[in-house]
This record gives sequence, structure tokens and C-alpha cells, in this order.
Amino acid sequence: MTERETRKTNCHFCGYLCAFEAVVEEGRVVDLRCDPTRYPYDENTLRGCRRWRMNLAVLDDPKRVNHPLRRVGERGAGEWERITWDEALDEIAARLRTLVDEHGPQTLASAIGGPHASYWPLHRFMNLLGSPNNMGIGQICWNPRIWMDVAAFGWTVEADIDPAHTEALFIWGTNPAESDNSAFWRSLLRVARSDISLVVIDPRRTQVAAKADLWLPVRPGTDATLALGLIQVIIAEGLIDHDFVTRWCFGFEELAAQAQGYTPAYVAETCGLDPDDVVRAARIFGQAAAAALVSGRGIDQCGAQVAPTHRAITCLRAITGNVDKPGSCVLAERSDFTPEVELEMSAWLPEAQKAFCLNTPYTPLQCYDGYARMNALTERFGRSLPMRYLASAHPDLVLRAMLEGDPYPVRALFVEATNPLLTYADTHRVFRALASLDLLVVLEYYLTPTASMADYVLPAAGAIERPVFQVHGGVANIGYGGPAAVEPLYERRTDYDFFRELGLRFGQGQHWPDATLQDAYASALASAGMAWDEFCRVGIYARPPAFLKHEQLREDGSPRGFATQTGKVELASDLLGGWGASRLPTPPAAAPAAAPQSAAAAPAAVPAPAPAAPVAPPALAPETLAKGRPLTLITGARKQPYNASMYLNNLDFRASYPAPLAEISPATAELLGLQDGDAVVLATDKGEVRLTCKTAAMRDGLVSADYGWWFPERNPGAPGFGGIWESNINVLTDCSVATGEPLIGTWSYNAIDCVIRKA
Repeated sequence: MTERETRKTNCHFCGYLCAFEAVVEEGRVVDLRCDPTRYPYDENTLRGCRRWRMNLAVLDDPKRVNHPLRRVGERGAGEWERITWDEALDEIAARLRTLVDEHGPQTLASAIGGPHASYWPLHRFMNLLGSPNNMGIGQICWNPRIWMDVAAFGWTVEADIDPAHTEALFIWGTNPAESDNSAFWRSLLRVARSDISLVVIDPRRTQVAAKADLWLPVRPGTDATLALGLIQVIIAEGLIDHDFVTRWCFGFEELAAQAQGYTPAYVAETCGLDPDDVVRAARIFGQAAAAALVSGRGIDQCGAQVAPTHRAITCLRAITGNVDKPGSCVLAERSDFTPEVELEMSAWLPEAQKAFCLNTPYTPLQCYDGYARMNALTERFGRSLPMRYLASAHPDLVLRAMLEGDPYPVRALFVEATNPLLTYADTHRVFRALASLDLLVVLEYYLTPTASMADYVLPAAGAIERPVFQVHGGVANIGYGGPAAVEPLYERRTDYDFFRELGLRFGQGQHWPDATLQDAYASALASAGMAWDEFCRVGIYARPPAFLKHEQLREDGSPRGFATQTGKVELASDLLGGWGASRLPTPPAAAPAAAPQSAAAAPAAVPAPAPAAPVAPPALAPETLAKGRPLTLITGARKQPYNASMYLNNLDFRASYPAPLAEISPATAELLGLQDGDAVVLATDKGEVRLTCKTAAMRDGLVSADYGWWFPERNPGAPGFGGIWESNINVLTDCSVATGEPLIGTWSYNAIDCVIRKA
């Protein structure tokens, strides 16, 4: 009789890494079971997820990359030969060494993306090699909020939703029902059934918006104006926390003076909202004893609006006293375990190599100089920000260095856990850049369109085959995950194995003391006093949050305060002002010159209310306008069961969601003569894609287009590259640093002028 064994392990298909048990027979996983004894402790969360059973199918999927592959034909031709790991490592090391000798370490760049990898081994290798050019999507995901939280509070804050204290919850620009926050969505369902007031700000009537007490369908690109409008009402009606503002806020008078012009009438006209709803939302937040706020990609991907929007949200929290208080938010603590900044060995990147940072002349905050100035403040409280994420190279500048050699040639790229041909803006330009490289290495599960362009494709160990330890970029004192259930199948290896072995070939041996990824995680946890076996048993390391830390007394009897230049929450920032930004959260669009008392008194620069029918956006070229009716494009929203460009190869998923959608409101569909199921062409000045029309509850005049779409059933390589030219929305987008947010470089996936027509 075959012996069965049950082993603890974790899902790997969203950031929650939910716990389950693997049933193992003769070294093979034959079944999976929910494990409510470990994080997130809720069997219904796992059972209600459409992805978790996929772990078993993906483990032995015949389409997985199982052996190192070397390209033998033209890029994208699909001609490969199987080689050994030693051959792959030796050849990659030799080719990279030749390029480094010719151009310097900065000739190597990297591209990262999803949650199913550990990025610090890659960053450690690059730091020790001397390359500053890790290219990620941080500028449109996570980085903007982290930077603005740190600028205001001296560190990051996270929402603390506690039914015993929270009286109001704002969900801004995110839809946990569809994103990877499945556990959070279940929490929101409980909130909707409670006495907590739920307010949702989103141009789409999402599932969470449908549960809300108030839905504000804000016009894309005007979120900063709305936030300032909430501040105006709260100040005008005396809803501020006077004690907190007096003791702990710097620049309140300046903020109050600026906010005067953002009256409900002005904000309603600019944002396309009912002025009464603006007032109601402000009162809900201002009158609550504790108000929590959660934001998402809808804000992080709003281009030039991103910094002022996040800054205005920090001000909204501060003036109402919702800072490091139960039921509102908690100022995160430094991790007890080894923080990510130390795991990635950022201190080992030579100062001379930091000077090769591509961002420095363009984004003064998102670069090594900006990091150093901001981190010097956080270090006063014993904390260090994760350097590689917050100094990651801007894709526009990396692509320029690849294609033009400006300011120096980037000739090699390592791609891990991402598919840049689908997930990076301006697909045609990304394609040209990848095709131009001397060395392209991809660590992957499958032959994606990006992998089809590679010189080497290396088989990555995935869920069940690798241990996981999720630490949120190293800005909090929480980590969760667990062990691998089985050793990697076939010839798959973890990313740690690859970068360690490559590092050994570059003489980095002393910096890779742990032989395996599990050993490295065990070493990181040891500094927190937790053994790896204990972590695997409980699935989480965390400490109960401590609140009101700014009130804690120092040895001299003075309060601790905040890790900012003033020791207070900085509503007005001299630090950001020193980089040429506004000292106050100021939308890039025209702001009110004075405090208008009515819509009629508003300055002429105020945008007009949304018309009944879409009008031609002047930014589009005449030849684009000739292709269809003008609308405003938003994209990037997550859609279950997919996530960005992932899981499209699941046959069950495709049966229920077979084609990429362009969603419009019923009124917009009627105006344009479109119906559900119609094939439509969506175009900007950069190109056009084909999608399927679907009506949905949302603002009129918008189109919400699916993101990251390709067709895995097709050949991932030439000539069609899995259909990336057909329905990939990034054919239409742009990441130009010249038009992005000036401090961070955020480009926009919202408020993009486009046209649509029936195909």
C-alpha cells in the first residue's frame, strides 16, 4: 500500500500566500486541502478562491518549462536546445562578464513583477555586481504611497480596520473583490453588514461599491482635487482634531489656506460628482471617532496626479487625528527579522555605481540621492527603507539606454516573475528593446511571449516546490508563508539558487553563506528569535501593533514624535519643496485661484461638468479621431480569475472568461450603438487593439479595458507572439518620463484619451 503524508505548504497565486496542506505520495503531490490553522486562518477564504486548486494542476502542467533552454535560432523563432544548469550558468556568467568588461556593471538591468518570487536575491546579485538598474513597476504600484507616507509621517502606515473602533472606512481606487486581496474582501463583506460607514471612490461601480453606503464615481484624473475637497469641508465645518493638529501637524495654516478654494461646488464640477455627496463623504470621515482608508492601483497609476493625491490623503488622515490610532491606521514598525534592505545588501552597491542611476536627472525622489535624503530621516528611528524598490530604474530610461545607448548602453536583462511584453507600457518599444539585447535571461514557469525572445529560459520552481516568506518589501514587522511541500520537480530551481550560483561565478561567495532559500529564510527569522520550523507550523511572524508611538517618551522626557524634519506630520513639506515640487498637495491641473462660493464664481480654468455625450479630446491626432468615437480610457484593474497577464492558460478560467473586455456604461453603449458581445476597436495615437464590448455600471464616457491580455493557446513566439499585438492594452499606453509624475516618474493607466468603434 502506498504511504501518504500530509505536509504544510502555501498557495502562490496572489500576495496572501494562503496556507494549505499537500497530500504527498512517493514524492508527488496528489491532493490539496485547506489549512485554517495557519494564516489567514479562514477556510472559507481559500474555498471561495478560484485559483488555489490551480496549484496542483500547475505543478505538473505539461506546458511548464522543466529544463534550462538555450536559444539556437532567431529571437522568437521557438528554436531551443536543452542544456544543463552548469552549462547555462557558465555561459550566462561568461557572456555577462564580457559585457561588464566592455560597458561596466551598469550594462545589466533587471525586470520584475508579480508576487510569486523573492526579489532580494536578484537585488543582492546586482548590488554586489555594481548595477543600479533594476527596472520594475514600482512607480505605478506601491512606491507612490510609500514615498508620500514617509514624506508625511516618517514611515509607512497601514489601515487598521477594527470593528471595536473603526466607524468609517474609505476604499479608494481598489476593488478587493477582484484584486488579489481575497481575504480582505471577506472582511469588507463583514464591514458592509456592520454599523461601519463604507464609502467607495471609484469611477466603476465595483462589487465593493455596490455594498457601500456612499459611492463617489470620480472622474479619472481628479482624485487629488476630491481629496482636497474633503479637507476643505472638514476644516470649514470644524471637524478637525484640534489637539492633534496643534501638537503634531506642521503647515496646517498653509493647507487650510490652499483648501479654501476646493469648495463642494468646485470639486463637484471638476470631479463630475454631486456636491452634496462630497459634503456627505467629508462629514463621514471627519465625524468618525476613527476612520480608516485603503487605496490601490486606481491612485497609484494616475500619472502626474499620484503624488498630490497620496499627499492629500496623508493630510486628510492627519487633520482628523487618524494617525497611528486604533481603528484608523498604524504606523508600521521596523521588522524584528532581517529587513529586506539588509537581505538585498544595498550597502554594498558602490557610491561610484550609484552615480550611474538613470533616474537622477529626471525623478529626484525615485533615485539613490532621493532615497539617501529620505532614509536619513527614517534611520533616526532605527528604520531603513528598501533601497532597490524605491530607487528602481524608470522603464522609459532603461528602454532608451537599450535602444540608443543613452547615457550608456544597457545590453543585458534578467527577467523574473514578469512578462514585460504584456505588462510594461508601450509594447512596440519594449519589443524593439528586447530584440536589441546581447543577453536576455528569463526565469519562468511557461514560455511566455517575453520568454520566447530570450537567449536562455530557466525553469523556475513555483508553489509547493519552494518556501515562501512574504514581508511586504521590508517596511513592516510581519511576515507570512511556509515551507515547500516537495523538492522542485524535474530540473526546476528557485530564483535564489540561480542568483547564488551566478554570484559564486563572480566571486561573491562570502556574501551567499546560506546554501538554500530555506536556509536564508531561517537565518532572517533567527534575528527575530523564531525558528524556521516554528514559523512553518504557525505560518506567520507578527507582533501586536503598538499605537500612538509619537507620544512615547524619550530618555529626556520629550515625546518621540515623527521621523520627519520637523518631528511632526508634514502637511507642508520643505523636503519635497526642495526638489521643485509644491510644498503642499497641489493637483497638476488648474487649481482654484480663490475660494469660489458657487459654481458660477469658479475660475474660468475649472473644467466643465461631464457632457451628456463624449466630446473629442484635443490631445488625439486627427487620424486617430477618424477611427471612432472619443472616450476616456482606464485600465489596469484586476479581474478574477486572472491577475495581470497570468493564468490565461487555465482552460476552466478561459471557458468562463474567454476574451478581453472593453467595459462601458449602458448609456455610453446606447449612444455609440454598441451591444454586449460586439467586437470593438480601441485606439490611441500609439495604435489600436481589438476587444469585446460589455456594459457595466460605471461613469458615462469611460471605457475600462482589460489589462495584460494574450492568448497562451497560440504560439508564444513569432510571428504573432501569442497575440500581443491584437488585444494587449499596453500597445496603446506610454511610460514617458517627460509626461509622468515629476518626483517619482509614475506614468498613467487612467484618464487616457482614446476612441472606440465597432469592429
